[in-house]
Amino acid sequence: MLEAYTRLHELGYAHSVETWQEGELVGGLYGVALGGSFFAESMFTLVPDASKVALVFLVRQLLAWGFRIIDCQQASPHVMSFGAEEIPRRNFLNHLGAALTLPERRGRWQFDHS
Repeated sequence: MLEAYTRLHELGYAHSVETWQEGELVGGLYGVALGGSFFAESMFTLVPDASKVALVFLVRQLLAWGFRIIDCQQASPHVMSFGAEEIPRRNFLNHLGAALTLPERRGRWQFDHS
């Protein structure tokens, strides 16, 4: 998995969003972007709510870029508290199909600072 995600990162598809505090990495998440879809793979936190901060910034930026779907993969209480919702497979595939027609946003991401 490490080799696969390293390669996806090198190709510009895998991205991480980190939360730093006083020069130390304290939380974040990573995933894969294809077209206007983001597949969140994993989150971690070393300081309470640090991963939540990363997720909020990611969601705001993806919305600004016109992404259509964020696949959280699991309907955990954590992601549900942010407004995630389970959808039927048919709806997911429709959203995914539309998202995959959008332009790729490959390479190093720079978030807007608004």
